[in-house]
Parts: sequence; C-alpha cells; structure tokens
Amino acid sequence: MRNDNFGTQTWLAHGDRPLQASSAVAPPVYQTAMFAMTTPAEYAELSGAVAPTEFYTRYGSPNLRQVEVLLAGLEGGEAALAVGSGMAAISVALLSILRAGDHVVTQRTHYTGTLSLFLEVLPRLGIDVTMVDQTDVSAFAAAVRPGRTKVVYTETPTNPTLVLTDLRATAEIAHDAGALAVTDNTFATPHNQRPIELGYDLVAHSATKYLNGHSDATAGVLVGSRELIDQAWQYLRTLGPVLHPWEAWLLLRGLRTFGLRMAAHNAGGQQVAEFLAGHPAVASVHFPGLPSHPQHELARAQMPGGFGAMLSVEMAGGFEAAYRLVERTRVCLPAISLGGVQTLITHPASMMFSHQTPDQIAAAGVSTSLVRLSVGIEDPADLLADLDQALG
Repeated sequence: MRNDNFGTQTWLAHGDRPLQASSAVAPPVYQTAMFAMTTPAEYAELSGAVAPTEFYTRYGSPNLRQVEVLLAGLEGGEAALAVGSGMAAISVALLSILRAGDHVVTQRTHYTGTLSLFLEVLPRLGIDVTMVDQTDVSAFAAAVRPGRTKVVYTETPTNPTLVLTDLRATAEIAHDAGALAVTDNTFATPHNQRPIELGYDLVAHSATKYLNGHSDATAGVLVGSRELIDQAWQYLRTLGPVLHPWEAWLLLRGLRTFGLRMAAHNAGGQQVAEFLAGHPAVASVHFPGLPSHPQHELARAQMPGGFGAMLSVEMAGGFEAAYRLVERTRVCLPAISLGGVQTLITHPASMMFSHQTPDQIAAAGVSTSLVRLSVGIEDPADLLADLDQALG
C-alpha cells in the first residue's frame, strides 16, 4: 500500500528505493537460488515466515519484493504477489479461495487458459462453475447459490471481442452473497481501470503484457488485501509457479516507463480504431473507445484513464480477407500475445481452434473474419499507412 504523495510515474521510478540494499540507481539482479543464514535460529524463523525476502527463491527474492511493492501501489492494493505467468496468478488466486463443494459465478468469455481452468480443472476438484452473459448484470445475481458461491470472477474487456463487464455491479453482487470478487485486469491495465476502487477484492494480471511492456519476460501478478495475498502465497510456496530474479528485474525495468507507454498505447489505439472504423474493407470494429461500441458509456465510467490499445475488426470479405490482412502487414507483426511496444496482429479463430471446440469459439463471439490488433507505441501515421496498404 502506498503511503506517499507521489504521482504514479514518480512512484514507479522511486517507490521501491527503500528496499534497495545498495546505492546503485539500477538495482542488481540477485541471481541466486538461496541465501546464507547466520544462525540455525534464523533459519528456523525464516522457514516458517510468510514470504521472506532472503531465504529461498521459491519463497521470494529482493527483485520480487521490489516489483511487488510497485505493483501493489499501482493497482491500489495493500499487497501484491508476483508469479511466473498470468495463468499462475489466476490459478493461485482461485485455488487459495475455493474448496470442493464451492461454487463460482463467472462470465462465458475468457482468455483460453482461464476458460480451460473453469471448464476442466475446477470441476475435477469438485468445484461447480456457472457461466453467464457478462453484459447481463442480473444474470450474475441469478446464478448465485446462497452459502455455496465463494467467487464471482470477471475479465474486462474480454479477449478478443472487447466486451465489458460492469465491475462495480458485479462486486456488489459478490459481496451481497458473501463471496469474493476477482477479476483479470490485463487488457485495461491499472492505468485505465482500477477494479479495487470499484469494489474488487483481488486483481490478476498477465504482467507479460503491458506491465512489462517489452515482450521479453513472462510474469503474472495478483493484487489485493494483505490477508488474501498472504493466503495466496501459501499456494505459491506449495505449487511453485516462481517468478525468477531475472524476469522480476525485467518486469521492474518495464514498470519504470509504464505510464509513458500507456499514454502512447491509448493514443495509438484510438487512432487505429477510428481509421479502421471508416475503412470500406472493415465491417465493424470492436473497441470500447468508439461511440459505436454498445458499452461505450460503461467504458467511460469504469475506464477513466483511457480505453487501451486492444481492438478487433470484422472483415467485410470474411475469412479470406482476414487472413490476407494478417499476411500483408509489414509494421504490424503477426505474433501472439499483446501489450508490447510493437504492434501485433493475429487471427484469433486460428489460434483458438487448438484449445476450444467450435461451439466454444462461437459462444465467445469469435468469427473466422475477426482480426485482433494489439497497438504498440510506433508513430500512429506509420501504423495507419501499413494497415491501409494491407487492406488495399
């Protein structure tokens, strides 16, 4: 939890300084698996402590703690837990809360890994999952099972159709049922959307994306109350999805420029969306920053920092046109993932067929004519020129 009066970008540049053990401006990488103890008593104390910084790297490390302090302050939580991937963050969060016989209410559209967790893993553990239309707040309330529902889980905006979930309303539904509200804030980022301020208990990220921002490290983070984060750490210690010191250092490096990068991402995303919305080869654009988005007013209410840089388009020419667009771009790189400095373009249906059934893909609203863009921080004029030539 932050206790300073710094602006966000100043916090990201200096907020971890009290944890640094040297005068180095750029902190060192503690590339070690363990730390030496001075006495057997110290070993006994640290082996039973929650999240010791210098004991064993599966438990924590100085690089990890620096990242966690910045991420907790950035998202507005008391504490943070940095782990090896976004799916590790989501899995640790849910497994630390849920037990056999419990029930989860969630939306139908998720990142594919999260969907597999809800459809395959949790049911095998005796945990029931009810999926509802994320645009229908009343459906969340109707799905609650008194005494059994322990988590209401959301993801907004969704991947890849950019549909929104009302965070304030779903948090209230969870708390009225005595459940916890957990959300994936990867697409929006804390620059644009702050779920804890809207009532959420835990916020997960794939830090591989915007938080790192350079497409060179895989990481995840969970932010919330100290009690819930300490509880989740016990599962991290047992299951072992560690964020290693070098990747933590890379994430810290990325966080230093997070606010600057997000301003560029937001501006570029808006310009690209507006350009594509006016192009005759494009049937429709999914982007919450466009007034044509059916949930634009909700986006304005719960995304005060901006609308992000993720968007998807339905091509008027169907599958062939979508495939051709991905093949013909030169500045926009055909690659999976998102949130880096380079603009990435993908054909989601092609990627999803290996993980989901045709019915699941259709339920997610993903057609074969859909193309997803993660707009980077290049000069927008160059992106528009590249897309124009590819669409022509």
